[in-house]
Amino acid sequence: MGNFFQDVYSISVDPTKEKQSLFIMTRVSIQNIGIAPLTNVEINYGDDTKDYLGTLESVQLVIVSPLQDNPLQYVILTTAENIYISMAYREPIAMPGMM
Repeated sequence: MGNFFQDVYSISVDPTKEKQSLFIMTRVSIQNIGIAPLTNVEINYGDDTKDYLGTLESVQLVIVSPLQDNPLQYVILTTAENIYISMAYREPIAMPGMM
């Protein structure tokens, strides 16, 4: 059995960037995996670029992307429930036959 606070307030953040031949495709998948809503959810892409997501209900999934001129080094997610997550972008392994 997990920690009660972690079971109530928990979030999954997955920032990815995929280099294509002419551009870089980026996305940040954010999902509330706790049992309670998370409020004042904000994502900071660096260089003072932010998105305010508001409230994420339990199991709600949101996919966002930074502006194209962003340095794509990390994202920071914060909530009113004192969740603070800082993560570097990951690059998925390219599969044969994929762009």
